[in-house]
Amino acid sequence: MAGPHALSGRCHCGDIAVSMQLSGAAERYSPRACDCDFCRLHGASYLSDPKGQLRFTVQSGAVLNRYRQGAEEADMLLCGRCGVLVGACYEREGERYGVVNAAVLPPLFAAPQPVSPKQLSADEKVARWQQLWFACVMIDGA
Repeated sequence: MAGPHALSGRCHCGDIAVSMQLSGAAERYSPRACDCDFCRLHGASYLSDPKGQLRFTVQSGAVLNRYRQGAEEADMLLCGRCGVLVGACYEREGERYGVVNAAVLPPLFAAPQPVSPKQLSADEKVARWQQLWFACVMIDGA
């Protein structure tokens, strides 16, 4: 992905790369720091742009581990080699939505904002993801 608001990152070992295109300048985005136990233990905060594009690329021979969270609706995406949480995806009816863990990207963003999705029902979580997350997310090589 190339363009004025293109960013890329990767897990620690480099087996999983992330490329994204934001609809605005990176400085305008505040990652969301989820308060669920899983995300809190990983120190994760998430970046998304429903008008942007997101692609995860898994290198040949590498493993993308998935761990089901979010009322058993979302897959947390972790590198099978170094263990870094790179993002999360939700899929329904052929559509894939996703977020990226801001920790795998250059530190260009505003301070993370706390959010409390664990207070939401499963349906409310899904509606929130469909509103806030990247749409049409690609995962190559998985």
